[in-house]
Amino acid sequence: MADKSLIVIGAGLAGLATGCYAQMNGYRTRIFEQHTRPGGVCTAWKRGGYTIDGCIHWLMGARPGSPCHRLYQEVGALEGNRLLPIKHLAQFLDETGGQRLDVTADVDRLAGDMKALSPRDETAIDELLEGVRAFRALDGRAPWATVATEMAGPLARVTQAWHTRRWLKYLLRYNKPASAFAARLHNPFLRWALSNIFAPETPMLSVFTLLAHLAEGNLATVEGGSLAFALAIARRFRDLGGQVVYGAPVKEILVERGRWGDRAVGVRLADAPGSRNGDAYYADAVVSAADGYSTIFEMLGGRYANRSIQRRYKTWPLFRPLVVTSYGVAHPLPGQPSLRTIRLARPLTVGGKEIGTLTCHVSGSPALAPTGKSVVQGTFETDFDYWNNLQAQDRARYDAEKDRVAAQVLDRLETSLPGLSAHVEMVDVATPYTFWRYTGNRRGSYEGWLLTPQHMRKAVPKTLHGLKGFYMAGQWVEPGGGVPSALSSGRQVVQILCHHDGTPFSAS
Repeated sequence: MADKSLIVIGAGLAGLATGCYAQMNGYRTRIFEQHTRPGGVCTAWKRGGYTIDGCIHWLMGARPGSPCHRLYQEVGALEGNRLLPIKHLAQFLDETGGQRLDVTADVDRLAGDMKALSPRDETAIDELLEGVRAFRALDGRAPWATVATEMAGPLARVTQAWHTRRWLKYLLRYNKPASAFAARLHNPFLRWALSNIFAPETPMLSVFTLLAHLAEGNLATVEGGSLAFALAIARRFRDLGGQVVYGAPVKEILVERGRWGDRAVGVRLADAPGSRNGDAYYADAVVSAADGYSTIFEMLGGRYANRSIQRRYKTWPLFRPLVVTSYGVAHPLPGQPSLRTIRLARPLTVGGKEIGTLTCHVSGSPALAPTGKSVVQGTFETDFDYWNNLQAQDRARYDAEKDRVAAQVLDRLETSLPGLSAHVEMVDVATPYTFWRYTGNRRGSYEGWLLTPQHMRKAVPKTLHGLKGFYMAGQWVEPGGGVPSALSSGRQVVQILCHHDGTPFSAS
């Protein structure tokens, strides 16, 4: 077992997971978090007796024994939390033409419903079904919680290739945007729906994977919501002997320059209300699970940003930021799909741009809403600069725009939820500026790098060339983001750390 100290920047899921595995392996770990509670993007907040869930609407790993489920157990995420399997993932609704498609665990029904909407697209729909069936058998070989890429030698890579040989044709043929596959469909509604299961740019492989997990009963929601999930991991970290320092934003990663190269030796906190007023803290190693840009270009001053890193942060696309409008509704809203994606007949207008797609999430969970009531959320993609500049230039206009957008979204939701407005007793709006303010995520992106075919197979190093004793975890080293990736990245960082220190890695 190691007998060294570790500082982790950020108490989001990746930082908490890093802390848990570090404590399991004998590192004395302290996490510095700018916010007043753990979770980062994986969070929720209270408004007027309602709980607004800001993150998990579905989660891979519902089935005990699956790789993701084992990962959740290792970090304690399931202590006091139940995963509720999803059978109905989403409903797609086109207000302009009245067409509807339900995406359920019954993939044969899904294929049949698609063919009923567009018999001309039978060939492409059968191809979709074939891909989902093939990926249903891949779940047990998912990469979560396995050996870090940096430690995988030639034998490990050959073994991985051998195990996935049956899917090689899919990996080669369908590493293309979902929108490119959808473009083959004759039916405009089906083209739109298939493109929006994930983002249109994400690989078709991701659609196969998601629908395969759904069919296998391996998608779930967290009964207590996102914050409960994060708090359970924070408790696990504390029980393992770790410490989280809240209200402690890190300004600088301290580097010691020596004869044998540079080494990260600690952090200096920012001068901010509630912080430690610029105090420095030292450790044998430092892990940043904070925003990648802030880490590399601000906390480290850009000194270790080689051309590859500079190109990545300049050209790689991010998940587009969101506006989340939430309504506390004094009605149970029975029989509604939990997630509905709507092609609006009357687009929203925000920042001079038309928004044609709106996602509606309905929850009547007792953990989120009082008995007999519900939380309804309307979510859409938007522009970070518009909201950031508006709040900086005129806070009153920013607040007024939030009110206007909330009213506009509620008006559009009336089409699929008639009479909704009469039951609304709480309204809350989170903008991209809100996401940035509470998490520091670059340009309000909630999951970092958008997974595209070009970047799917590009491993982002968890270390920086020229800087020893420093590691990165989280969505900025895991293109595509997501809960399993965040947790797994923390696990892998500690694997690398143990390898560098010559000690065996333990996950218990």
